[in-house]
Amino acid sequence: MADLEPVLRPATPADYDAVAAVIDDWWGRPILASLPRLFLDHFHRTSLIAEGPGGHLAGFLIGILSPSLPHEAYIHFVGVSPGARKSGLARTMYERFFDLARDDGRRVVKAVTAPVNATSIAFHSRMGFEADGPLPGYNGPGTTLVTFTRTL
Repeated sequence: MADLEPVLRPATPADYDAVAAVIDDWWGRPILASLPRLFLDHFHRTSLIAEGPGGHLAGFLIGILSPSLPHEAYIHFVGVSPGARKSGLARTMYERFFDLARDDGRRVVKAVTAPVNATSIAFHSRMGFEADGPLPGYNGPGTTLVTFTRTL
């Protein structure tokens, strides 16, 4: 059944429409505004697409090698289709991004999530991230986020 496993490939700007078409449904709420097209226009080389059988979108990871902090990378957004959850796909995408970051000389990967996202907090903990927060005002007034740091 290995042919049913999602195939990871680098993202392209053209992948944005497929991601935009499913993201709100996958989250069960409007979230698309958190992932504007510019991320795949400018950071597709460091982002991943997971394709399931028939080329169906099974998941994605939007990652950035910081242009300002040469030893850091950042995972901005990760999505896994409801049918592929608990399959290890998110872990596989994170590990692939860790390899990409390491190969570029990065020593730290960071991420953020909302404090109400217990699933994300637990996942990042299992992946070896250290959490900080919740941090009120992290993205401006009225926002609270949990930040994560993982040393590579």
